[in-house]
Amino acid sequence: MRFDQRHLLGIEPLRPDEITTLLDLSDKYVTLNRQRDKRSTTLSGLTQINMFFENSTRTQASFELAGKRMGADVMNMSMQASSIKKGETLIDTAMTLNAMHPDLLVVRHPHSGAVDLLAQKVNCAVINAGDGRHEHPTQALLDALTIRRAKGRLHRLSIAICGDIAHSRVARSNIMLLGKMENRIRLVGPATLMPAGIADFGCEVFEDMTEGLRDVDVVMMLRLQKERMDGGFIPSEREYYHRYGLDTEKLASARPDAIVMHPGPMNRGVEIDGTLADDINRSVIQEQVEMGVAVRMAVMDLLARNLRARPKEVMA
Repeated sequence: MRFDQRHLLGIEPLRPDEITTLLDLSDKYVTLNRQRDKRSTTLSGLTQINMFFENSTRTQASFELAGKRMGADVMNMSMQASSIKKGETLIDTAMTLNAMHPDLLVVRHPHSGAVDLLAQKVNCAVINAGDGRHEHPTQALLDALTIRRAKGRLHRLSIAICGDIAHSRVARSNIMLLGKMENRIRLVGPATLMPAGIADFGCEVFEDMTEGLRDVDVVMMLRLQKERMDGGFIPSEREYYHRYGLDTEKLASARPDAIVMHPGPMNRGVEIDGTLADDINRSVIQEQVEMGVAVRMAVMDLLARNLRARPKEVMA
């Protein structure tokens, strides 16, 4: 199993074989998580600190659960009440944490590049749990695992990513990962929600939802990132749902066996019809949540192996 990364800061540095290694190991953790006894000693003796500067339900809960199932000592830091709120810089916080000798640091931050900065200042392995509009690598990995398990492969598929592409770190990470694995990617949404330089992404771009979904194997819906929007990007939520919300009529353009995905949290009746989101024959949204725990276990497992293999003087 070849995985040479010291941190997981994004999908961009990963080779295709490293992605495959991660997904293969994740499959094993899916099996473990479905057993009555879900415990492992893989991270026994290691300390995991979760630092979430943005609110999170799925990501933080799954990282915590993953660490505890693998035997790590897990600490969740309440960043809303942290010293950063009192004026401490991110670098000072990093130095303070470093003095506590953690082994795994899981960070979500509202500013792009903040997690990379932290990784330069600490001796432990750092995992990016989402930074600004930059990346959300474990979300892309769990999406990839979900697709591979549903479709039996992760290459040469036609995949539509729909909605707020411009503000989505999930879209950015998925575009990179799915591109590395030789898939055909379509971006579907209004021009106001497409990022600048979209032509450089190597994707097909569609403003018409029905045309964009024609004969695709996977439909990945995205949440409107209202907290990252300055000004009016859509006329109204009602109009947005009419044109870009996924319902059975629009989904009919996709292949009959196309799967429906959403990273959550969902805005039912805005980007997706609630009945379709709950359709067990088409939707794999709950499977995505399950795969999230397994992928995060695999990520921490591989980073811990590399951490233990490093010379002690480097870690001092």
